Formats: sequence, C-alpha cells, structure tokens
Amino acid sequence: MIIIGELINGMYKDVSKAISNREADVIQHLAEEQVKAGANILDVNIGPYSNNVNDDMKWLVETIQKVVMVPLSLDSTRLDVIEESMKLATNRVVINSTSADEDKMSMVFELAKKYNAQVIGIALDSSGVPLSRDKRLELAVKIVAKAAGYGISADDLYLDPIAMPINVAQAQAREVMESIREFRMLCNPSPNTVIGLSNVSQGTKGHRSLLDRTFLVMAMASGLTAVILDPLDKELMDAMITAELILNKNIYCDSFLEAYRKK
Repeated sequence: MIIIGELINGMYKDVSKAISNREADVIQHLAEEQVKAGANILDVNIGPYSNNVNDDMKWLVETIQKVVMVPLSLDSTRLDVIEESMKLATNRVVINSTSADEDKMSMVFELAKKYNAQVIGIALDSSGVPLSRDKRLELAVKIVAKAAGYGISADDLYLDPIAMPINVAQAQAREVMESIREFRMLCNPSPNTVIGLSNVSQGTKGHRSLLDRTFLVMAMASGLTAVILDPLDKELMDAMITAELILNKNIYCDSFLEAYRKK
C-alpha cells in the first residue's frame, strides 16, 4: 500500500500559521513524523489562506526536502504553482490532480510529460460527482486514454473514484468499492487506485477513525493500491498493516506490526 501523508495542508490552522510565519521546524516535524510512521509520499497543499501562493508552495517544498527525501504530491488548483515547485523537487513528483475534463487533462498531462511526473486522476467532470460505478468507469477510461496519448503509462496514474461522506451518501460506499475493482482491470499494466480516506468520515459525529479504518480495509480488499490519510493515526495504520498481511502482501510473524514498521 502506498501511503500519502495528508498533514502538510494549509487547511490545518497550525500549518497555515507555520506557512505564514515561515516556521520551518513545524513543517519539518510533520514531514519527519509522517515518514517515520510509514508515509511513502507527502501531500503538499498550502490551503486557501495564502497571500502568495507561488512563494509559499516553493518554500514548503524546499523546507520539507531539507529533512526527508520522499516524493511529494503537489496539491494545487493552479498548474503554474505546481510547475514552479516541480523545478525544485529532488524526487519524482505526483501532480494532485486532474479531473476528466478535456482541457484540464490536456494541461496536466502536458506538464506531467514535461517533468516525468505521476498524476492523480479524479473520476469527476463538469457534470459533477458521478453516482454510479458505470459513470465512474467511463471517466476513468477517459483519463487513462488521454494519459496514453501523452505517453504516460497507466501505472503512473492514481485513479480516484471519489470516496464520499458516509453520513450523506451511504449508498455510494459500495459503488466506490466496485469502481476500485473495475479500475484495476482497465488495462495492463493496471493503474493505481487512490482515495482521500478522511472524506469517508467527514462531518460525522464520533467514530471517525473506526469508519475510516473499516472503509480502508474493505477498499484494500477491492484492489486499492494507494491512500491519502493521516499516518500518525496508529490504529488506522495497524488496520492497514493487518489487512496487507491477510491479503498475503507480507509474510506472517507474531510481531508482524513491529516487523512492518522496521521494514
């Protein structure tokens, strides 16, 4: 399972404050702790409160790379901001993200081709969030085909079927699971599949971690290969590690949780 750490996001007040005040120690601590907890990639999002989007994103990238050397998922609605930050990246970047709209895909995949980047593709277009697995699959096919036109292999894509809050779209959970399974069978090599896990429990009162970790285990059984989550949630990570063991991704030993973390 590819873990994308979600915590360096300006939506969080402490992160937003650290960006504004250039508190490098706060950002670097979050980066180091997430990687130590198992994050393979760090999502980097300056959030909605920045007064200088370009400079803030570049500062984040440089600050993070001083202490950890994992790939970064650059998360912004502005492609110019992503491109300027990609120039500073020491590892291969993930662009987060493109919808299935033609114009957006063209711009994102052109950028991905130029910098040899991976891309998160969301099963979404101008008509809104799809409510059926068939529509999600249709949009995923468009993303894979468009990427191929730019010479980008399917295994450099992370297809996101859009996990929706369980308290307002309960029936969608099953559609998402089926979509994950179908996305993996689209082509060979298979595209990666990814979800933003915290969306599942967003707005619920109590039991957020339980909802998230149960959904994660079920999604993994459906073929999920990557997830955006809080790697500092130990119970969540324990559930992920155990699910990988049961799915025969790792070899059993009595201390399998400790063994995974040492690995």
